[in-house]
Amino acid sequence: MAGGVHKNHETTPTYEGRITTKYEGRITAFVVLSCITAAMGGVIFGYDIGVSGGVTSMEPFLKKFFPAVYKRMQEEAGEVSNYCKFDSQLLTAFTSSLYVAGLVATLLASRITGGAGRRTSMLLGGAAFVAGTAVGGAAIDVYMLILSRLLLGVGLGFANQAVPLYLSEMAPPQYRGAFNNSFQFSIGLGALSASLINYGTEKIKGGWGWRVSLALAAVPAALLTLGALFLPETPNSLIQQGKADRRNVANLLQRIRGCEDVGAELDDLIAASDAAAKIPPGRRQFEAIARREYRPQLVMAVLIPFFQQVTGINVIAFYAPILFRTVGLAEGASLLSAVVTGVVGAGSTFIAMMAVDRLGRRALLMIGGIQMFAAQVIVGGVIAAKLGDEGGMSEGYAYLVLVMIGVYVAGFGWSWGPLGWLVPSEIFPLEVRTAGQSITVAVSFLFTCVVAQTFLAMLCRLKAGIFFFFGGWLLVMTAFVYLLLPETKNLPIEQIGLVWREHWFWKRIVAGGDPVGGAK
Repeated sequence: MAGGVHKNHETTPTYEGRITTKYEGRITAFVVLSCITAAMGGVIFGYDIGVSGGVTSMEPFLKKFFPAVYKRMQEEAGEVSNYCKFDSQLLTAFTSSLYVAGLVATLLASRITGGAGRRTSMLLGGAAFVAGTAVGGAAIDVYMLILSRLLLGVGLGFANQAVPLYLSEMAPPQYRGAFNNSFQFSIGLGALSASLINYGTEKIKGGWGWRVSLALAAVPAALLTLGALFLPETPNSLIQQGKADRRNVANLLQRIRGCEDVGAELDDLIAASDAAAKIPPGRRQFEAIARREYRPQLVMAVLIPFFQQVTGINVIAFYAPILFRTVGLAEGASLLSAVVTGVVGAGSTFIAMMAVDRLGRRALLMIGGIQMFAAQVIVGGVIAAKLGDEGGMSEGYAYLVLVMIGVYVAGFGWSWGPLGWLVPSEIFPLEVRTAGQSITVAVSFLFTCVVAQTFLAMLCRLKAGIFFFFGGWLLVMTAFVYLLLPETKNLPIEQIGLVWREHWFWKRIVAGGDPVGGAK
């Protein structure tokens, strides 16, 4: 292990007879404030997800930008199926354009995050967010509306690349799960804020409430942009960039950890940086990440965000108000129902923050997967039995659907929601970390876009069967976690690579290579 074994540090045997140092440190006000500021990127992400579903259920918004959808809503029962009223490729383009831009931006963000630092990417992301909210609030036609979403997508590409890495690298190892889950918690808070604001702005007379909903994303965007000016860079990034000597990095680590004795952690960071120096940020990282020793992490970087999207969560987040209107709730009631699911999502993510470093990643992912599967099957069964092409379902069944969607959202909130970001951000060694995070974010954006763009068409054609479709994927991903995802709780981030060498399957892939993860 880099730096050897230092006195006054608790050491425990670990993989292949190696020694892992439990670094000194505690949670400090300095690191908490830094992470709260960085997590504003998650608030904006959640707000943008939540606000789109709300405004697209507002009749003045539809009448102005999507008149064909508005006309179908006004048609008599029997002329258009309940499942097809909102089926519009232009309407889904409004939602999914955010993720097309994010997909492209994250590829550029990888190079900037590795070469110029996590803080720089957050600053650029915040600036793009501010521009996007200004255009959206002032939109006069659908082209301005989509331009706004594209700018917001650029911001997401940078923020989602940098923020999870920043949180993982700043947090003490024993609390890394809780700190990183604050990103998903902030996404939940953003989505809840959007639902509350949509519920309020829908009542504004004159039909311009949607402008307020879109423009208020400027608040967290401004906080992220201004905060990024004052955030410290992570020690990992400073060492990787060669911008600070050992003494300066040690001083920063002492402020972050709240203790004087940071020698063991600093030695491991330097060892990881020495390994990373062989693979500079950019194209060579993407070439290196395909090598055998990084194969398990690459598989996780692709499949975890893919699985996160095929849970169906963004269907609920984007289209909850539309879905509730489909089953018979009025406009105001559908927006209020979205508020309820937002509260449940934020609350369950907070529970995950408290539990993830005790129960571990695997347990939460499997519990949440089973819970979501059961909820999807029940929702699909009720809708299949009680909602036809015409009319609505009884109020009692509509609220049963709402309750089960709440159960589903809770399951996501303490499993695939936060852990879908945490696990990929902590498993990559420093030499390929920004490329790995870039792949994670790009895959997430790609499949978010695919699901968002196809959901309304799938709902029209599959009807209630769409819930069974997502339920099937939930079974697949739960089995994947059980068989192929090792536990990473409480391990120092620069030594997590060692777990693959002990896993029953992955050790066959990485065996014979150099130790992964910067620890030797």
